[in-house]
Amino acid sequence: MKVLPFKIPKPEQEALVYQEDHETAFYDQLHQHEEIQISLIVEGAGSLIVGDTINHYSKNDILVIGGNIPHVFRSDMQAAPHSVMYTLFFTKTSFGKDFFLIPDLTDTNVFFKEAEYGIKVLSGKKKIIKRFNKLKGESKTERIGSLLKIMHHIINAEKAPLSSFVYRKKYTDDEGKRMSAVFEHAMEHFNEVISLDTVAEKANMSKNAFCRYFKKRTNKTFFQFLIEIRIENACKLLYRNPELSISAVSEMCGFQNITNFNRKFKELKEVTPSQYRSQY
Repeated sequence: MKVLPFKIPKPEQEALVYQEDHETAFYDQLHQHEEIQISLIVEGAGSLIVGDTINHYSKNDILVIGGNIPHVFRSDMQAAPHSVMYTLFFTKTSFGKDFFLIPDLTDTNVFFKEAEYGIKVLSGKKKIIKRFNKLKGESKTERIGSLLKIMHHIINAEKAPLSSFVYRKKYTDDEGKRMSAVFEHAMEHFNEVISLDTVAEKANMSKNAFCRYFKKRTNKTFFQFLIEIRIENACKLLYRNPELSISAVSEMCGFQNITNFNRKFKELKEVTPSQYRSQY
């Protein structure tokens, strides 16, 4: 299993990396890298954990993930059999430590600040997608120009944060192994009863030590995190399988009773499961 920190393979002397991922499923291990990543989802759908929060991604989504933010893509093979993503990787100092400090680029401060928690672009996506689709045929110099234009469009777009809390210290390899094992187990077995003993064992820690460890790095308890994964998967079932009853969705997502499911769903989504389904 690959673990943190995950280093983007980058040719020497190349400040801006353009990468195309054509896969059955995206890389699905928790990882982090120094570079900021701006990604266009060309094909595919699934879940994305950024920092402390689980999100849904789908075709034509534009995502910004800040440097050293732990994240993991979890492709949904039922929603889309293929996954394609175009990405630009760079750091704030890729073009020199003072490049983004010149007066002409002061607006980029907004971009870098928002990128710290991750961004999902909500408006103005057509212009960004058009620019992404030109990257493959551009020279390295032209790509730097395209990056600045993409950043400009993102700055002026409506956006939503991808996370609310980010652990600011870089993860060590040992920490990466622990968190990756815990996240993977939660996402694989969210529909089952998961005990604290089980996840603490996955992290190779005592129960008390694990609780403190997880809370410090995500600003929430493991079971709060698990509930969010269950609710996110419930959302998928609600709009993809209208024939399923609310109680069936509740049971399939690991809730022991429908009352608790309805309460937790409304807390996180601000609507009831029935209202959520009617929106689709």
